[in-house]
Amino acid sequence: MKIRLLPALAILLVMAVTIRLGFWQLDRAHQKEALAGQIARYEHAPARNVTATPIALKSIEFHRVRAYGRFLPQYVVYLDNRPYRDQPGFYVVMPFQLADGGYVLVNRGWLPRNAVVRTAIAPYTTAQGDVTIEGIARADASRAFELGHGGSAPHQLIRQNLDVSAYAAETGLPLQAFVIQQTSDLDDQLVRDWPAPATGVERNYGYTFQWWGMAVAALLFGLYAARRAAKNVTG
Repeated sequence: MKIRLLPALAILLVMAVTIRLGFWQLDRAHQKEALAGQIARYEHAPARNVTATPIALKSIEFHRVRAYGRFLPQYVVYLDNRPYRDQPGFYVVMPFQLADGGYVLVNRGWLPRNAVVRTAIAPYTTAQGDVTIEGIARADASRAFELGHGGSAPHQLIRQNLDVSAYAAETGLPLQAFVIQQTSDLDDQLVRDWPAPATGVERNYGYTFQWWGMAVAALLFGLYAARRAAKNVTG
């Protein structure tokens, strides 16, 4: 059976690319599984103290942390479209002034949204004076889908998302590069039933088999085309 060079090279190229992409997705899945293992270990490690000394996000993310200081309610931001058990609500995000003079943003917890007046904030309490909080260091206070940046404009009480560096520039507070997702209870009427970090590893495995399936399909198509061509020649 005579092999036509250009079609054969095209088939081989498609197979090489799709196989390589499959291995890339598999490697991403393994990286995410390793990260999930790290997060599990961090959950049982001693809490790290947060002070005014800047801490790089990559060295603190997902670690348990502890901070001592006071909340600054005058800078509060409510993140909209954060449902909890199918009920609409807000995340209450507030700067925390550390006892040694530093600042860090804290995602204090979830608050239900008023069913009648969408922008009405349900009552909750904020501790007066210095308190100790514990939580998990996260890159942000959670992100929700938004069109443009209208819902995250500066100086809005209710926003869709909140960027740490942009909020530091807006308020003039020298914030740490991360957000504390508070886990300790202060009897403040806020819900802190945080979802586990999603790694999306199942999606990477799915993409892996999709790419490899395309490689197999390309091979089968090439064999079928070659067989048809051979029959046409002999016929």
